[in-house]
Amino acid sequence: MSSSASTAPPAPACDPLAAALSFCSGQQLPPGGCLLVVATPIGNLADITLRALAMLERCDVVAAEDTRMAQRLLQAYGISKPLLRADRHREQAAAGEMLDLLAAGRRVAFVSDAGTPGVNDPGAVLVRNARSAGYPVFALPGASSVTAALSACGLDLDLGYTFAGYVPATQQQRIAFWREQLSSPRVVVCFETPHRIDDSLQDLQHLALALAAAPRIVLAKELTKQFETYVADTPSALLDWLRADPKRAQGEFVLVLQPATTAEEVNARAQRWLLRLARELPASRAAAVVAEMLDADRKTLYRWLLAQDTDTAGRSR
Repeated sequence: MSSSASTAPPAPACDPLAAALSFCSGQQLPPGGCLLVVATPIGNLADITLRALAMLERCDVVAAEDTRMAQRLLQAYGISKPLLRADRHREQAAAGEMLDLLAAGRRVAFVSDAGTPGVNDPGAVLVRNARSAGYPVFALPGASSVTAALSACGLDLDLGYTFAGYVPATQQQRIAFWREQLSSPRVVVCFETPHRIDDSLQDLQHLALALAAAPRIVLAKELTKQFETYVADTPSALLDWLRADPKRAQGEFVLVLQPATTAEEVNARAQRWLLRLARELPASRAAAVVAEMLDADRKTLYRWLLAQDTDTAGRSR
């Protein structure tokens, strides 16, 4: 047997920027000013897309939530561009500077610290101002901790999900927040900080005592980084896991929660039918129809539908 396959020298490394420019050479951008909203890695620099690299190279100025983070990314791929600070505190001022650049025919790319701009990050003000002034805005999709956590959570996403941003800081607000999420028919994704993750899990543990069954939670930690971790369990078990090692409270957290009521009492197929029929029928009639279709308990379906905070479920009973 020939051993040439095992002894052949490795292929030379490819220059990612050169490859990006080659792959994207056919993409046309408008001749005048435009805004490029560019998603960037959430921890691993290798998660940048080739298209993002090509557009960063082709832009004239990079507006950034943190210019130091942006500089680190650009240098890693051999890109050098003027930087404009556009964090949350000066986004409005940066929007004015951006409009001057766009009026001069410049291409401006905006990057947040990590992930997709505008999703719990600055960016919306720049986009609104550019669009209002008549300049084209293009989105370059890429890394997102929300979709990364959802893709690996293993929870039931048939009814979709809700992104709830950061968990509130004060206990009163936090408890109200979690009470609302626990009543949702959909999976909920939110962010939590290292110094409040213990408090959040304690609140969830307390609220779960009043439920027929504990919610299912996936705790995603340090996504795409060296110590990326997923732990799936009840609030009580997750609290025990967190406290077993002080180092586990370090890093950034994404919580993915599936309320027990949607998983235990009413399956996803029944939920879809209930929500669809409730647009046209009273809640009691919608529950009766679905119960007959799926051989399910009408009272359980009716209670679930009444618990949904929607106009369709809240109309005639």
